[in-house]
Amino acid sequence: MPKITANAFLQKKAEHQKITMITAYDYPFAMIADEAGIDAILVGDSLAMVVQGLDTTLPVTMDEMIYHTKIVSRAVKNAMVIGDMPFLSYQISVEDTVRNGGRFLKEAGASAVKIEGGAEVKKQIKALVEADIPVIAHIGLMPQAIHRMGGYKVQGKTQDAAERLIEDAQILVEAGAFAIVLEAIPLDLARRITDELVIPTIGIGAGPHCDGQVLVMHDVLGLYERFAPKFIKRYANLKEQALKAIQTYKEEVEKGIFPSTEQSFQ
Repeated sequence: MPKITANAFLQKKAEHQKITMITAYDYPFAMIADEAGIDAILVGDSLAMVVQGLDTTLPVTMDEMIYHTKIVSRAVKNAMVIGDMPFLSYQISVEDTVRNGGRFLKEAGASAVKIEGGAEVKKQIKALVEADIPVIAHIGLMPQAIHRMGGYKVQGKTQDAAERLIEDAQILVEAGAFAIVLEAIPLDLARRITDELVIPTIGIGAGPHCDGQVLVMHDVLGLYERFAPKFIKRYANLKEQALKAIQTYKEEVEKGIFPSTEQSFQ
């Protein structure tokens, strides 16, 4: 299987093939995702919540994002690795945006970056693309704007809000993004945006009509329970299995069952 690139995303849209994306934050899970044939692995700033135990994505730093992206890249052979630009890594200036975006490729081995925002980040995306840094945009519910948005709410429900999202999507295409994440928007709006754009849409809580889907690894595997939006689907319950395994290990140590001679050297 060849390495997935931005061109592969565009080809999949042209051929009506769905794009698969999942988050990963470390070597073991990234290796599993890659072996499963996932098209793209997003090293999301969601690691602040699911790995660091924080309440929002806002506190995670560039250095932390670089660290996690680096170890994910080390595990991956075929999937595209995408570094998520964290809060204040691109909002201050275009120069900061290019410098921080470049770090994901130069230091961490990513092939692209993701950036939240619509028309307000047009200049940043254009500058990244001109610096040969491929960009995935992100509109709809934007976790970094959680305080302005007043919580984790569905976006684009009114006609005016929907029209703004459609306009933002077109602006992001013009800026040079090769794909757009649509988060927490009505499925009919997501279908309209998907049909109108020449680049693929990746949905998360945006219904089945997007060109691809992304979910958080820890949600898919049933490892994260603090926050469970409607749009997630758990395909396993690894927390329960891990809990049972560790409880059994504890019991065997306490009873002198482990280690046995089988796990000992003679």
